[in-house]
Order: sequence, then C-alpha cells, then structure tokens
Amino acid sequence: MVGKNCFAIASDRRFGVQLQTIATDFQRIFKIHDKVFLGLSGLATDAQTLYQRLVFRHKLFQLREERDMKPETFASLVSAILYEKRFGPYFCQPVIAGLGDDNKPFICTMDSIGAKELAKDFVVAGTASESLYGACESMYKPDMEPDELFETISQALQASVDRDCLSGWGGHVYVV
Repeated sequence: MVGKNCFAIASDRRFGVQLQTIATDFQRIFKIHDKVFLGLSGLATDAQTLYQRLVFRHKLFQLREERDMKPETFASLVSAILYEKRFGPYFCQPVIAGLGDDNKPFICTMDSIGAKELAKDFVVAGTASESLYGACESMYKPDMEPDELFETISQALQASVDRDCLSGWGGHVYVV
C-alpha cells in the first residue's frame, strides 16, 4: 500500500499445507536493500529458492554497477526470472514495493510467469487476495502519512485474514 513518500508491505505468518498449520512464524517479506522489499506468497520452497536467486542477482548488480537497484529495475529482474521458468514455473506471486527517485513509492505484483500488474494505490497476493481487495478498497486513502498507513494496512490485513481459513497467526508490517 502506498502513502505520501512512503509505502507499507504486510503479510501473515502462517505456513501450512492445505488445512494443516505447520508453523506460525513463517517469513514472506524480504528486504532486498534499504528501499526495496519483496513479498512472496505461494509455495514455500519456490519462494525461498526465488528469493535466493534474486539476492544473488542483486549482489551481482551491486558489484558491477556500484549502486542498489531501483524498484522498477528490480521488478523487471523478477519478471525476467519468472518468465524464463514459464514451462516449469515457480508457484509464487511476488509483490515488489520500493522507493524510487525522489522517494516516489513504487508497487507491483506479478503472476507465476512474470506478468506485471502495476498500481498507484495498493496490490495484493495470496490466498486471502479476494478479501484483501475489499478491505483495501474500503480503507485506502491517498497520501497517507506513515503512522496512518501502518494503521490502515494493519486493519486491512487483520480484517481479510479473519475471513480466510488458510491465513493468519499474526502478521508482519513494514513501513518505509
């Protein structure tokens, strides 16, 4: 979710196989660098493998360019990696959130073969995406300050996770 010169990214903490909960402290949001975060919903092993490949590619970029990737560039990298595996895809939906030039927020999500969906307000992914769309549409306001953005995204996550039996066990919220 986007605010005024800031963004927030949130996820639940449940790791499960169908209706069986395996763990309640699973990490789905990863910090790529200070201004770019990656959320990965979907098959846990694919999410971890994809994260490791993306960290490797980002470190190579840092060595070659001597700077961090912009969020738009990172989104293109994620899209390319997903598309190259399109015949045996990673079963995950990435959400990329970051601050670009002049602290302008950038958010996008993709399907499992790398087709980008850009948005100016919010993006959602995962099993609770239907209820998340409704909660985010009803609670989102443009140009929110970081404190208000934290409260809004927390309430939207809590409201939608309560309506989905495959999500839950608390949440992680990052505001940058």
